[in-house]
Amino acid sequence: MEKTLDIAPKLGKLLFIEALRQRRVTLIRVMETIVQMQQNYFLTGQLETLRPMVLQDVADQCGYDISTISRVSNSKYVDTDFGIISVKELFTTAISDADDNLVSNAAVMDALREVILQEDKKSPLTDEKLAVIMKEKGFPIARRTVMKYREKLGFPVARMRKEL
Repeated sequence: MEKTLDIAPKLGKLLFIEALRQRRVTLIRVMETIVQMQQNYFLTGQLETLRPMVLQDVADQCGYDISTISRVSNSKYVDTDFGIISVKELFTTAISDADDNLVSNAAVMDALREVILQEDKKSPLTDEKLAVIMKEKGFPIARRTVMKYREKLGFPVARMRKEL
């Protein structure tokens, strides 16, 4: 009976080491897939090169369950030539542009950020005016979408952005 008790701690350590090895393999496999799918982004660092990609896309490529992809990508960061970024930032949904090409919502948000940063601070643009400008730039998004993206970007409403 004493010999059985001696094996238990060793078996526990082996199982723990194997679990760590499997976690590492899973993380590497998922990250390789993400890098492959977002290759242009990793080469340039420009948000507009992010292609639409959701958890299910990576799960299909890797052969893992979507919950595994979510767990692996949550609270993880990747060090790139252009800074440290959250893995979750690489997942974007698609929006059709004026030419019916799919564009990631990150690229649309980046374009919206530029418009807001370049606006006249004495007369900031309303969400309605921002929606018109975004449509002119080739991103036909609704006022409600502008509001949602503006809030995600951390910009307040027009009257709160006004400077004297």
